[in-house]
Amino acid sequence: MARVMMTRMAVLRAARSLVLVPTTPPDLRHQLSGDWYEQFAVDLVQPCRLVFEASHEPIPRREDGGIDTERVTAIAILDVVDYH
Repeated sequence: MARVMMTRMAVLRAARSLVLVPTTPPDLRHQLSGDWYEQFAVDLVQPCRLVFEASHEPIPRREDGGIDTERVTAIAILDVVDYH
């Protein structure tokens, strides 16, 4: 799993904004919901995910109130977890 985690972190580091992190496998960046609202994850080795959030104050928003992933240029890694 360490190799996959290093690969995902390299993708996150190289992206100029969160919108450039792939939403398709193998990265599969996705926004979380429920208790994890406003956090994101990328896939690691099933069932583990690398969980992170936008590191902005305030968080960049779209007009509809959602997070503007195009303007998220910094993230904070929160956890590696199986939240399923």
